[in-house]
Amino acid sequence: MTDGLPMPVPAEGLPARVRIHEVGARDGLQNEKTVVPTEVKAEFIHRLAGAGLTTIEATSFVHPKWVPQLADAESLFPQLADLADGVDLPVLVPNDRGLARAMELGARRIAVFGSATETFAKANLNRTVDESLAMFEPVVARARAAGVHVRGYLSMCFGDPWEGAVPVAQVVAVARRLRDLGCDELSLGDTIGVATPGHVRALLTGLGEAGVPTDSLGVHFHDTYGQALSNTLAALQHGVTTVDASAGGLGGCPYAKSATGNLATEDLVWMLEGLGIETGVDLGRLTATSVWMAGQLGRPSPSRTVRALSHQEQ
Repeated sequence: MTDGLPMPVPAEGLPARVRIHEVGARDGLQNEKTVVPTEVKAEFIHRLAGAGLTTIEATSFVHPKWVPQLADAESLFPQLADLADGVDLPVLVPNDRGLARAMELGARRIAVFGSATETFAKANLNRTVDESLAMFEPVVARARAAGVHVRGYLSMCFGDPWEGAVPVAQVVAVARRLRDLGCDELSLGDTIGVATPGHVRALLTGLGEAGVPTDSLGVHFHDTYGQALSNTLAALQHGVTTVDASAGGLGGCPYAKSATGNLATEDLVWMLEGLGIETGVDLGRLTATSVWMAGQLGRPSPSRTVRALSHQEQ
């Protein structure tokens, strides 16, 4: 190890480069008990971009009643206009009204948030799976017509706190329907962190057999049982090249109480660097960003890599 980085030792059967879809500013902060000031969010995103992240999910255009922590989307997004070149800033939209708000501000990448299970669809969207897909249909169509890139989040792909283990075939069916709506990309969410590598491989195999291209998939793992990195490696071995992660391990899910933090971006970068996989991310600058953000939130980062590297620097 030199300069806070592992020695790269490549392994066969892995991609040369991985695109990190950074979710800390949206998924990470939406679960905070206290509202983070807009200026702090804007600086956080700028620091993440300065560390080399090129896809940074900025905010969510949901009704403030449901996610008050992100009620400042209209005031935040214009503060990121200088990042337009070379940095993608996806935003979450729940419905046609959210899309209209986002597009009025010039958003060019949006995401809808669906569920593979009925219970979570009811808890999160107050709709059945069928009803939620019907709600997304005009949103995706309108966005695509305007040349806006659409990501479809699919939560509860491996387990649901109310329904238990989720059958692969059930997830594949909903994923196929999201893809058929016109989503450019699907993010497979292990919302409560119960996935294991064999389950990951089985789901990716099932999706491939159903005609969902691997290059249209991203993975979104939570680290509830310490499996996020091993699950990510299984996905990389299957050909996935987009991985969701949250700087400093921020975040969870406000509608799934057993969901703990997302995979920490620093922990992901440490593994990828060790495998010789390019990310374009400066781990030192990213770690410093998460240390700074932890200070803003008044608590230490849960990321093991952040703790290790920041301790070494003291």
